[in-house]
Parts: sequence; structure tokens; C-alpha cells
Amino acid sequence: MNFKELFQSFATIKIAVIGDVMLDTYWWGSVNRISPEAPVPVVALQKNEVRLGGAANVALNLVALNANTSVISVIGDDAESKTLKTLLAQENINTNYLLHSSSRITTNKTRILSRNQQMMRLDAEITTDLDVDTENNLLQKIEQYIVNEKPQVIIFEDYNKGVLTQNIITKTIALCKQHNVITTVDPKRKNFFNYVGVDIFKPNLIEVKEGLNILLDEINIDTLSTIHQQLKDKLQHQISFITLSEKGVFYNNENEQKIIPTHIRNIADVSGAGDTVISVASLVYATTNNMHLAAEMANIAGGLVCEEVGTAAINKDKLLSECERLIK
Repeated sequence: MNFKELFQSFATIKIAVIGDVMLDTYWWGSVNRISPEAPVPVVALQKNEVRLGGAANVALNLVALNANTSVISVIGDDAESKTLKTLLAQENINTNYLLHSSSRITTNKTRILSRNQQMMRLDAEITTDLDVDTENNLLQKIEQYIVNEKPQVIIFEDYNKGVLTQNIITKTIALCKQHNVITTVDPKRKNFFNYVGVDIFKPNLIEVKEGLNILLDEINIDTLSTIHQQLKDKLQHQISFITLSEKGVFYNNENEQKIIPTHIRNIADVSGAGDTVISVASLVYATTNNMHLAAEMANIAGGLVCEEVGTAAINKDKLLSECERLIK
């Protein structure tokens, strides 16, 4: 495999992320005393940073690999939405298909950290499903994108914030099948079995056990193969791609199945690793139609971003170097 050529070919791929976009706000400080008002630490704030989160972080990972990337979502009509769009535009992520709604707010997760330890998280969000009018307007945006941009792949990025309703999911998958667009999904519990007919279904093992209501004493190829079949009975999807935390990843695409072990890393923070995994897997599969290669590269990418504190996009040069070193 000529990885340099593969990475260059990513620039030819048009890809959209549909789902819950959000801001990740980080406040760093030091703790030297307990508050006299309540038994809580006093954090002396020193700096803050606002990053793209949720589905926007998936998009950030895609543009980091030079893919032509758009985001399709509903955000508030507030100051946070302006910040979000500015950050997206700075990264050359297409925001033409974002929809503003005065009845919703832009999700913002604020984390307070000291010595790289998270002290508290504050979530500003609305998690109810979109109303019918907003849902119809978003479906129009999705159809416009597919017809105008002719993408190769669409990623559903679900954080249970209400953008991905059952109607949005079902009609978007049907549109993608009509226009020969690959669909991939990083699901959450609420809509777990709504992604019928998707091409790549990528839950983590905890989500699978919760979704299927099963207990697993041992993780091996036989138990995971059974899980794939149980998922396929409900979803009629093409490929199961299950992340196994420190044990690596598993995929089954009917022709082959395999557990790919993780590579040893100095883990700093696992937040955002799933975003990177779905980004890399979707992009590589859309480029090569090779699920084994997509799983190998996504597994490496997920480990690399765990070495960073907070949500962070994959470093293209590091990923290229690691792929050349580890994939034979």
C-alpha cells in the first residue's frame, strides 16, 4: 500500500457529517484551597479555549485529512452559533447547510480542569427532538446537499441532542441509496435501531451490550460474530465496525471478520477518540472500498488522539507515519 498516494486521494472525496454539532469549552486553572462557602475546590482560572465538538469534531478530523467536508445540522440563533460557525469556517468546513432555529440553543459543554484533571462539566443544551417544521427544513438542506454536492459518503453523528430524529435518519438513508452515497453511523442508545439499511454501523462495545441487552463474559471472534448477526437481523446493514476500547476494534463485512488489537499508547484522554475512528474509517472506506484497511487505519488514529488532552483532530503526518510503520 502506497500510503502517501492514499492520503493524497482523500482530497477528491466529498463527505458530510449530519448530526449534533457543539462547542467544547475548556477552562484551565489551579486548585490551592477549598471554598469557605461549601466543601468544593476553588479553581483559579488561568486560560480558556473553545473547540469544535460532537459532529463538528468529526468534520474537523475529516478536513485534517484534506477531505472536502460539510456539516449539516440545526443550531441556535445565539452567540454560541456565531462562534461555532466562525470556528468551522476557519477550518474550511462548509457551513452552507447549517440551519438556525430560534427555538433551540447551540450545545456548549464547558469543562473545568486543573492539572489535566476534569473538575466539573457544565452542559448548555436542548435535547428534545426537532419540531416538524425544523425537521422538514433540515431534510430540504440534506437533499440540496446530496443533489448539489454529489458526495461519496455521509456520516450520521448522533449525540442524543435531538437533531437526528427517526424521520431524518430514515429519509436520509433512502436519499443516499437513491444517489449511491455510502452511509456510516456512530450511534447512541436512543436511535440505536433506527439506522436500518446503513452501510457501516459503528457502535462501541458498551453501546452494543446496552442496545442488545446482553452480557459478555469474554470478547472473542465467535461472540462478536454472533453480535454482528444480531445487529444485522435488526438493521440489515452491510458492515459492523465495533470499537473495543483497549482491546482494539472488530469488523464484519460478511466476506471477512477480524479483531484488530490496539497499539500501546500513552493515554491522556479518550474524549473524541470515537469521532476520529468514524472519520478515518468512513473516509478510507469511501476511497478504497477496503474495510480491513479502513479498520486498521481507524484503530491507529483512535489511539493517536488519545495521547492528547481534550477533543483533538488527528494529525495527518503522524497518522501517515504510523500507518507506514504498523500496517504491512
